[in-house]
Amino acid sequence: MDPQVLDAVARWPNVPAVHGWLSLDGRGRFRLHPQGDAAEHTPGESISNTQILGFMARNYAHDDAGRWYFQNGPQRVYVRVDAAPLILRGADEGEALVAHTGAAIARIDAWWLDDTGALYAATDIGPGVVEDRDLPAVLDALTLPDGSPALDRIATLKAGQHLEICAYGSTATLTVIARSDVPTTMGFVALPAGDPT
Repeated sequence: MDPQVLDAVARWPNVPAVHGWLSLDGRGRFRLHPQGDAAEHTPGESISNTQILGFMARNYAHDDAGRWYFQNGPQRVYVRVDAAPLILRGADEGEALVAHTGAAIARIDAWWLDDTGALYAATDIGPGVVEDRDLPAVLDALTLPDGSPALDRIATLKAGQHLEICAYGSTATLTVIARSDVPTTMGFVALPAGDPT
């Protein structure tokens, strides 16, 4: 986080958090909900200012309950997560993944494929989903431990089945799961509301 943000948190530690004002869509776009209605799954308004987006990316984090937020000075603005907290894309050089925040992915600990065809990864910086535009290239990069392409084997997997795959310098297990199980399995809260009890 930015030093001035950490300083603001230290000076004003009791500023109440807010919910319902911000969401992250499946393409990694933060969206503002000026009516505070993110919980109603409204689309919100696109945020396009590059300086604001950069500030948000640097100050995007999560709490111990798996709720993701943007630390706006001393105030936490909790984020409705439409797909996963991190949206993963192929890096420009094509041999790595990066998050929508610009952070590089150094390690992948597990993969999941849901029943809609979305591909998720537990990374060293948090849970993510591969952006739909990058999905074909990422699937092509997945190999079996012997180096052969994994895509044909992945296509035959059924719910609950596993497959060991290699990609982006990591070897990890891929599991097929239901889309509804993704947040619980990956340990994040899709729709944060209030403090956990």
